[in-house]
Amino acid sequence: MKIYAARHGQTEWNSLDRICGITDIDLTEKGIEQAKALAEKAVEKGDIDLIICSPLKRARQTARIVADRINKEIIVEEQLTEWDYGSYEGKHRSAEGFAAAKVSFGVKMPDGGESLFQLAHRVYSVIDNVREKYAGKNVLLVCHGGVCRVIETYFNDMTTEEFSNFFMGNCELREYVV
Repeated sequence: MKIYAARHGQTEWNSLDRICGITDIDLTEKGIEQAKALAEKAVEKGDIDLIICSPLKRARQTARIVADRINKEIIVEEQLTEWDYGSYEGKHRSAEGFAAAKVSFGVKMPDGGESLFQLAHRVYSVIDNVREKYAGKNVLLVCHGGVCRVIETYFNDMTTEEFSNFFMGNCELREYVV
């Protein structure tokens, strides 16, 4: 079994380097082109059986472009929603305190956001469920940067420094053998 993970295509907020967690925004034209390139990578892999994606528009749009190209089903999974960054939402990535908040594992993002532990719990649960329910199949998860960072920790040990510096580009594809 393989689990592939891909981050959605570019959004306007990505291009402006703004923090985008649960805000539901569309892909840009560049994001659509990136999703088409991801679809071609999926064709090259030739072994994806199923796509599971976040309910947010940017992930669903990316997943739809890939699914249409490889003729596969999409399942929407609420637990793959991006990290709720609380009051950092919409601010520039260089906002004071944001970098430190991303690695304060047990501390919730300010003003109603999630802790990294909460995010990890839901993402790890998705992966555990996928491994059980779709054993023997190859599954593509189309989600978000914060979620992809946690997926990486599921399969590979990371120091806090490695975790805080981990970045996954728009429509980058990673492969994990289970």
